[in-house]
Amino acid sequence: MAFTLPALPYAHDALEPYIDTLTMQIHHGKHHQAYVDNLNKAIAGTENENKSLEDLVATAGKVSAPVRNNGGGHWNHSFFWETLGPNAGGSPSGKLGDAINATFNSFDEFKTKFAQAGIGRFGSGWAWLIQKGDGLEITSTPNQDNPLMDVAEVKGTPLLGVDVWEHAYYLKYQNKRPDYLAAIWNVINWDAVAKRYKR
Repeated sequence: MAFTLPALPYAHDALEPYIDTLTMQIHHGKHHQAYVDNLNKAIAGTENENKSLEDLVATAGKVSAPVRNNGGGHWNHSFFWETLGPNAGGSPSGKLGDAINATFNSFDEFKTKFAQAGIGRFGSGWAWLIQKGDGLEITSTPNQDNPLMDVAEVKGTPLLGVDVWEHAYYLKYQNKRPDYLAAIWNVINWDAVAKRYKR
């Protein structure tokens, strides 16, 4: 069962000016496509060939490095595209907004702590808002790992994930990861995040 690249749920230029068109074209069409292609090569003819992406991610510590890295890359990016959207941004409301305010004191404080997780991730990786038990927590993972993996330092259900690999922002923001993490709030689709929280 070969994996395929999911279509973007919006046009490549839909997140301008915060994420530029060329970055989206390269990030989705080249980087994400490469994770899909390399994952298919890594599982071909092995016991992992007919496993779901969720199963491969959950057992990341028991599979080969190429399956772990490319499976994580495919899962993380598929999740990421749905986290973003045009005409988005603002702040979360309802139960999610209440939970964020209760956990982090305010939405502004949440954004500060989330940015710190992304800025503090050495090299490449991801920043996450996760549900852990009944609570919320901010964490980060290296490379293409995520909090669903058996190898994650902090495990939980991802609600929001932001890619902090340089390929996500370098064309527009160069080496200024903090600027990218400040701008990303303008395109976060809080409705999608809230649906995940309800589930």
